[in-house]
Amino acid sequence: AWWSVAIMASLKRWRTLMKRLMSAEKSDDGLVFSVSWEDGFKARFHAIWLRDNALDPETRSAGNAQRLITLSDIPPDTVIADAAIAADTLSVRFAPENKQVEFPGQWLRDHAYDVSAGRARGWTAPYIAIWDSGFDVANVTGTHETVQHDAIALKDWLAGVRRHGFAKLTGGPVASGALVDVAALFGYVRETNYGKWFEVRTEVNPANLAYTGLGLQAHTDNPYRDPVPTLQILYCLENSAAGGDSQVVDGFAAARRLCAENPHGFELLTRYCARFEYRGTGDVHLASRKPMIELSPDGELTAIRFNNRSTAAITDVPFDDMADYYAAYRRLGEIIDDPAMAVGFKLEPGECFIVDNTRVLHGRTGYADSGGSRWLQGCYADRDGLLSTLSVLEDNTLVNVA
Repeated sequence: AWWSVAIMASLKRWRTLMKRLMSAEKSDDGLVFSVSWEDGFKARFHAIWLRDNALDPETRSAGNAQRLITLSDIPPDTVIADAAIAADTLSVRFAPENKQVEFPGQWLRDHAYDVSAGRARGWTAPYIAIWDSGFDVANVTGTHETVQHDAIALKDWLAGVRRHGFAKLTGGPVASGALVDVAALFGYVRETNYGKWFEVRTEVNPANLAYTGLGLQAHTDNPYRDPVPTLQILYCLENSAAGGDSQVVDGFAAARRLCAENPHGFELLTRYCARFEYRGTGDVHLASRKPMIELSPDGELTAIRFNNRSTAAITDVPFDDMADYYAAYRRLGEIIDDPAMAVGFKLEPGECFIVDNTRVLHGRTGYADSGGSRWLQGCYADRDGLLSTLSVLEDNTLVNVA
């Protein structure tokens, strides 16, 4: 609703007012700058970091904010000569260039790096919400009509994908290729050897087990690619068969549960690479070597790759760790299969759902094609496009409301 957006904008402006710059002090050698805010928050910045991130038009393009200089263009002996605060803006003069640059207080606050890094391995970004079977899919369900014509509705729907790793749409056209229009809401289809999109229905001698009536364990798609497609859309055109319900599992929740139960096993699945492979047709052989649970260097949980059908022989685990690795691998699969982890729903014609393929696993119950049929179309897209569109929508919403 418009009033909720107005409240968010007002709160953002209020928070900004409550975090105004109070003081700034440079070290004796000018190499470090200490800044404090009225609410007591403090942060230190290195002179070379401030100079490299200068916001002036000689350093960054006014049109696209890209850097116009390289680090080698900045003198290695750069120091802060002096500085002053005015109107919640820090004005800094750098030597030996004698260059004056202004930094908004809120920008410094948003980019402070002088913070404690004492986070446990497997931490997740603050915008991510972990969930299990108790999650209500209605919280991330939108309608085709509203997301296509209402920027705020589209923003909220995309934000749900960012926060929860999946979302659903209802009320779409029952037409082949309609899923491409869903991808166009935020980005572009990522074409693969399966085509611009692919049919998910029973085939004779299928190139992939997804094209059968078998139930599928919750999995991430295409782990044999590097990089994997980061988003997947599955769009329903017909679903009159008995069974075939869709299921989604939060892979981050599963990984964190494994970490709580078996920290050593969790560490093994992050430390060693699994291998994934696909030979679907004579002209396709895809392979990758990646951990099942991927962490960034500072321990952030960033990706899950889990697909039993496509797991090749694992050969990168030392002999002495292989038994424990397989025990952790088995336990991760058991957690993923636990009904307490899964959210299930049956897609109706004209409905679709999207998953963050680096986080949320999807599967289905088995179905029989006698007395009914199940026909879905699937395609891939990339998360960077979704996050870019969401960022622009969030910025525009705040600007328009303000």
